[in-house]
Formats: sequence, C-alpha cells, structure tokens
Amino acid sequence: MTLYADVQVTRGAFDLELDVTVQPGEVVALLGPNGAGKTTALRVIAGLLPVGAGRVALNDQVWDEPPRVFRTPEKRPIGVVFQDYLLFNHLSCLENVAFGLRARGVDKQVARAEALRWLEAVGLASYTRARPRTLSGGQAQRVALVRALATSPEVLLLDEPLAALDASTTLHVRAELGQHLQRFPGRTVLVTHDPLDAMVLADRLVIVEEGRVVQEGRPTDIARRPRTDYVAQLVGLNLYRGTASGTSVALTDGGTITLAEPATGPVHVAFPPTAVSLYVDPPSGSPRNTWPAVVTGIEQHAHTVRVRLTTSPAGPQTLLADITPAAVADLHLTPGQSLHATLKATEIHTYPS
Repeated sequence: MTLYADVQVTRGAFDLELDVTVQPGEVVALLGPNGAGKTTALRVIAGLLPVGAGRVALNDQVWDEPPRVFRTPEKRPIGVVFQDYLLFNHLSCLENVAFGLRARGVDKQVARAEALRWLEAVGLASYTRARPRTLSGGQAQRVALVRALATSPEVLLLDEPLAALDASTTLHVRAELGQHLQRFPGRTVLVTHDPLDAMVLADRLVIVEEGRVVQEGRPTDIARRPRTDYVAQLVGLNLYRGTASGTSVALTDGGTITLAEPATGPVHVAFPPTAVSLYVDPPSGSPRNTWPAVVTGIEQHAHTVRVRLTTSPAGPQTLLADITPAAVADLHLTPGQSLHATLKATEIHTYPS
C-alpha cells in the first residue's frame, strides 16, 4: 500500500503545498531549512493538523479529505518519534514501550512481553525499570523508536530524530537507526534539516523550501545535480545558471565559464570548491577560466579551509574554493586580499536547468 499525501495548508501568512508518496519499505526524507514546512507536513500526515485542501491516504484508506473525512491520530496506523522524544517520565522504559500497545487494547502482560522483546532488540533489556530522565540521549532515542515500532505501524514518522543528540553520540545512533529502517517493512517519512541524516538514512529526498517542493530524487542524484542554491550549499558545490553555446556558458548573473565539453541551451553549472585554485600572481599558461578575485571570507571546513571570493565581472559573482592550511599560509590569506582564481574546466558538470 502506498502512502499518498497531497498537503495544502495555510497558517497565517505561510502557505504549504506539498505532494509526496511513500512506497512500502521506502524511507523518504523531507529536507529543507527551518520554516520550510517540513514539520507541518509531518503533523498533517500524523493527524495532528488537518489539511485545508488535498488528501492524505494509505491506498484506499482515506485519512483526511475535507470536508467529509478526518481520522484522528489514534485511528491511523502510524508510529511517531518526535524531536524531543516525548517519553513519559513517570513511566519506566518498559511501560513507555508498552503504552501504545495498551492504548490499542492489548492485554497488559502481552504488551509488557512485547515491550521487553523490543528493548532487548535495541540492547536495553537491563533498562526496563529505568525512568527516561536517567537515560542518555542515545538510549532515550532508542526507547522512543521502539515505542513507535512496537505497534507494528504501517507508517513511521520521524521528526528530527537525531537533533537532540550530541555530536559524539550521533554517528553511532544514526548507523543504528539506519539498520532499523532497513528492516522496517512499512513506509517511513523522515523530517530533517541535516543533509548527512538525509543522505545516509533516506532512499529518496524531497527538498522543501518556503512551502514548496523544489527538487526530488535519490540522494546521489540530488548531490550531483542540485537545482537551488540551498541544495548546492548542503552538498558543498558551486552552482550557477546560464545559457550554454558550445564550450561557453553566459551566466545569468553575469560573467562566463568555459567548459571542457560543449553544451547547448539553459543549463546549471556545478563544480566542487576543490576545483578552484588560488594564486597571488596570474598563473602561467593562461588557463581558460582565470579571474581576478577578492577574498570575502575564510573559514575552517573539515580538514580544509573554505575561502569565499567575489570575482571580476568576467567570472561568477561569488566563488567557493577549498584549499589546504599550508596553502593559506603560503598565500598569507586575509579578508579583502586580491588574488587570481582558476577553475579546472574538466571538473565542471553541466545539466539542463
């Protein structure tokens, strides 16, 4: 059965229009900046917020279709893991996991036995009597996850499930969560603003900006072919739009870029910051893409240094370059410094816009 959500919601000045489907066994991530409408969409699917127009259904089981149909959350076969987990602090871990089963009328002893099985599955069998306040962030996340899974939901909804974890815990818990999602036969909707969570956990990404879907596809396709500046920043690429004629692209915002392979018509132009080299003096040999540039920002970025630049009118208006700390020292980099930037044409990727 396919989850289908045609979500149309207006809240004050904010307008959300989102259309998404999720197949059995599939993990779809709603990825976007804060305020894009991701959590609103999740609340609609969960039944915590009705649609203004549209339709939410699991195959022919209609959950929300105004004005006649609206199923409340407890009447939808869903499991939800909220950002702050919302565990019941007055209940033990065992009773937290058993809660959903008990709410559905399962016998107390049967519910507890099933809850124990789930806690054993995530390595928390020794924490059955522990209260949530005594757990680490990673342990609380696992309890919240198995509480959602214990009811055998058709749809699993995850709202920023790793956001409450510290950096040292996130890597392990992300890998563990990925293993559970691979085994889950239902449909999973993951809301996140973290591109790494989305890339690692999801089968398909739906990019949401300002209440609209701006791009959708497999993580590898999104990473290779971003279509908005937001997505390009997420995946760490320089991205421009322009019109190609042969091996030259006239950029929409001004300037030109020379390609290694010819192209025609409206295109996106993308390349990694590592494809850009910086020089104090004009490089010898006159590479095809060489522009005077001014340093506007310098920041540590993983094991490299990311340099932000503006170029002459002949090139892109802005440019990102990744260089080594040793190169920073050699260039004596400072904001406002004038340099020469070169771009390797062989590392430029173009695709229709």
